[in-house]
Amino acid sequence: MRNFTRKIWGAVFTLALLVSIGTSAAYAQTTISGTVTDAETKETLVGVNIIVKGKVIGTITDLSGKFTLNVNQEPPFTLVFSMVGFTSKEVEVTGGMSNLNVELAEASIMGQEVVISASRVEESIMQSPVSVEKMDIIAIREVPQASFYDALNNMKGVEMSTQSLTFKSFNTRGFNANGNVRTVQMIDGMDNQAPGLNFSVGNIVGISELDLESVELLPGASSALYGPNAINGILLMNSKNPFQYQGLSASVRTGFMNEDSRTTAGTGFYDFSARYAKAFSDKVAFKVNMSYLRADDWQANDFRDQSLLNGSTIETGSRANNPAFNGVNIYGDETNVNMNSIAQQMVAAGALPAQLLGLIPQTFVSRTGYLESDLADYDTKSLKFNAALHWRVNDRIEAIIQGNYGYGTTVYTGADRYSIANFNLGQYKAELRGSNWFLRAYTTQERSGDAFAVGIAAQGINEAWKPSTLWFPQYVGAFAQARAQGADVNAAHLAARGFADQGRLVPGTPGFEDAKQKVISKPIPGDASGVGAQFVDKTNLYHFEGSYTFTGIKFADFVMGANYRIYALNSEKTLFATDENGDEFSINEYGGYLQGAKRLFNDKFKLTASLRYDKNENFEGQWSPRVSGVYTAGNHNFRASYQTGFRIPTTQDQYIDLVTPQARLIGGLPLFRERYNFDTNPVYSLATVQNFGAGVLASAQSPAIQQAAIAEATRRALAAAQAGQIPATPAAIQAFVQTVAPQLVPVFAAQANQDKLVEYEQTTFKPEVVKSFEIGYKGLFANRLLVDAYAYFNRFENFIGGQVLVQDKNPNPANPASALGLNLLSANTRNVYSMPVNRTEVLESWGWALGLDYKLPKNYSVGGNVSYNTLSNLEDFAETGFQPSFNTPEYRYVINFANREFVKNTGFSLSYRWQGEFVWQSSFVAPAVSSQQLSVMPAFGTFDAQLSYKLESMKSILKIGGSNLFNSTGYRQAWGNPTVGTMYYISLTFDEFLN
Repeated sequence: MRNFTRKIWGAVFTLALLVSIGTSAAYAQTTISGTVTDAETKETLVGVNIIVKGKVIGTITDLSGKFTLNVNQEPPFTLVFSMVGFTSKEVEVTGGMSNLNVELAEASIMGQEVVISASRVEESIMQSPVSVEKMDIIAIREVPQASFYDALNNMKGVEMSTQSLTFKSFNTRGFNANGNVRTVQMIDGMDNQAPGLNFSVGNIVGISELDLESVELLPGASSALYGPNAINGILLMNSKNPFQYQGLSASVRTGFMNEDSRTTAGTGFYDFSARYAKAFSDKVAFKVNMSYLRADDWQANDFRDQSLLNGSTIETGSRANNPAFNGVNIYGDETNVNMNSIAQQMVAAGALPAQLLGLIPQTFVSRTGYLESDLADYDTKSLKFNAALHWRVNDRIEAIIQGNYGYGTTVYTGADRYSIANFNLGQYKAELRGSNWFLRAYTTQERSGDAFAVGIAAQGINEAWKPSTLWFPQYVGAFAQARAQGADVNAAHLAARGFADQGRLVPGTPGFEDAKQKVISKPIPGDASGVGAQFVDKTNLYHFEGSYTFTGIKFADFVMGANYRIYALNSEKTLFATDENGDEFSINEYGGYLQGAKRLFNDKFKLTASLRYDKNENFEGQWSPRVSGVYTAGNHNFRASYQTGFRIPTTQDQYIDLVTPQARLIGGLPLFRERYNFDTNPVYSLATVQNFGAGVLASAQSPAIQQAAIAEATRRALAAAQAGQIPATPAAIQAFVQTVAPQLVPVFAAQANQDKLVEYEQTTFKPEVVKSFEIGYKGLFANRLLVDAYAYFNRFENFIGGQVLVQDKNPNPANPASALGLNLLSANTRNVYSMPVNRTEVLESWGWALGLDYKLPKNYSVGGNVSYNTLSNLEDFAETGFQPSFNTPEYRYVINFANREFVKNTGFSLSYRWQGEFVWQSSFVAPAVSSQQLSVMPAFGTFDAQLSYKLESMKSILKIGGSNLFNSTGYRQAWGNPTVGTMYYISLTFDEFLN
């Protein structure tokens, strides 16, 4: 693996050297110089980008608005002058010029943006074959939110899942998730995923806002050009080229975060960033970036009871009225047992008098848990470094060496809540590119730092202090004693917990902190000395790709590309399974695509077709076609497309082998079925086991079953008396019956419900596929009203979803509890697995979105968007118990009102966002809550605002604003996630080239 990687990187740099040598011939040199001004104000413009059309050579205007450019080519050629906020202008050069004056007019027509994401070639956003959302430099600067990443919420159809201040996952068109593996986030062409997780960690190790040139979002399937996993959307963030954006810029932002239920309601936050770029000549330029943020994070503090045991409900359950209480954001209390089962074991062991067994009800009891704030690291921080060296080998080729490094602490929600402390990720790239091609190689190096699973940590602290094998018998014994002394049930439970919890470790004490440190510094799952909660992941990704746009073919425009990718898994044998040699696996993928575009009917209709093939070594190859058409009539553009997308199961879907408080998480590959003996020791779906358990419980209450148990116990008592095993006295026989009959009730009840136990049928694990149809319209009316609308229909096949499976821990046909399936009903006698599987159900979703933007007089603008998304065949899954995790509100809308300069140098921006309620389903939600669809996320609305003032003399912009204003209760975007409160901020941004 390492030798192969070295060879690939060596080939890239050798190619760069050969290209530079082979293109170093002398050309005739033409010098052009001049000044660029604002067409209206006649003021000089600083930082205007000037390039030779069809080449990479170019320059920018200096602080006086002047430029000089040397071109290794004889005229004629064309110069392109461009700047955000102004209409681009082309100037033909017929000879050397020493005093060229160029005027740029402020862009006044909406919809003039150029995008590259939809087709991998530059095209007007109005004529894009699929829906595209874009933020340019000015839009990024003027968002009312505290960061551009938060402002993704304002785009059509985008929903976010906030897991911490710095970790947010975006999604479009349904199936939202924490750590979303159905969307792809790219920075300068590099997939920004953490390779051991297969999703981007928000922008915690992303891009600095000062270095961000543009953001483009493609909602929906995008696999045809971008490959695996862009099944719900792709986000492309492009940084500033140091040739085009030079000088020093810096920003400092501080403010106040408030949410009443936090440990400390109001706290400050601090955010600083700086950028410096310099072109030494027309040939060489570099840039460096640094940003740092620190704050006390939002806290997850949902303390509702999700056990649904002992008759409790999600809203009314509490530790006071439910001894099996399991708080959403309380951990360690997931461990529970049936008191009567423990009592029977104690009687059998002689630890509890048989006559007390009748005092112990069929009630579940859980251990006492700890709050998330007692365990997770809420001292969130994000440190980002970026550096790049750009070398224009000649007028047609540019070489880039770039490194991005991010370090931080945050919290993530998966099957558990994970405190991602001191996490770091590095991305390092070498690239050659021309005006119509590129070759790129990069690696992503993930290091999980001091990350740990919060739920496992709480469980480990409890076990380190007092093992559950001791705690539960103490609880049951104290309960029986209290009941024998006349206490009622509630008082007995209170006394039992008080007795079992004597000496319990208290958060903040040295004993607690010592136990916590030992647990979180020991890798999952731990060892003979105790539970381990540390999450170890040092997985690396290596990626190589190239693309070429054909320019000499008159019939049509063609683009082709290919890529090769390697995942080198490394969790130090804690997260991922190992092979027969004890080594973790590597995963190889490759793919390629070809796209053609043809203009027809006097250039009014553009037909685009593409085809991509991808192969992962563990799965069959996937074909991804896309066909789209755009018809243009003046300022009106109508489009339609059909495309497929697919998702290769993630590295964890393939190879995870991790014990959590709820279940052992295992991959979906065949090796796990062999490893855990699914063929010889059957597994059952959780829904089947719950159905069986409900039947057993109902039958156990049946008088017929109880009478049958008494009759059988009496028969055994008489046989035992006749054999001299017990005294042949009425009292002894009665005592025997009282002891044995309750043990026989569940056996007889299980016999009566055997038809409900149906083994789970294993299927081949495959990539997930979506077939997507979309129609859309984008039009401009009177140069003032921009309308953008689309409707889509998605059909998902081989949908990958979690399946909880239950297996007898100690199968024994001679044991009735095992033979009849009763072992499946107790946490102590069963194995619980959670594994990804392909559903046989076909999921159909559809939706639409409408965006309107209107330019009012005097630079005011108003706009907004509304979107609708729904899973149209949800009722089809009622009988199977399948939980599709659509996790998306039907309706959401955004309203914006802004003016970039309503008085001189002063602007503002206002935004209101609302979304409806919906059900959240994920592996974090307790199965009972999820199966009954009780995990409802309430509707909420947020109001964001900012006021900006340009300090011309200081080349700076002062910005004051707030997000989630007037929302006193805050909001949560996913089950178990933190409550987001109100944020107030003030920032000052300096830019040496600010106009």
